[in-house]
Amino acid sequence: MFKFKIFVTLKEGVLDPQGQAVKQSLHALSYQEVKEVRIGKYLELEVEAENPEAARERVKQMCDKLLANPVIEEYRIEQADFEPVEG
Repeated sequence: MFKFKIFVTLKEGVLDPQGQAVKQSLHALSYQEVKEVRIGKYLELEVEAENPEAARERVKQMCDKLLANPVIEEYRIEQADFEPVEG
């Protein structure tokens, strides 16, 4: 069993209305030092596989097909034994 952490964020240049709403709310609460807010997703997956490389490749496929929208989002996969994989 291999555990992966996946961070999905909007690509640079993609408008983030949810982030803008949070920024405005923080300013309304007197947190004027906040200059930018970007909202993303965090997922954890446990994957059964024979080896970590196979598990990592399957998680990458899951991100490409479902977990991230490749048109507007990018992702980073982390697993304790490996360097991050970016998509």
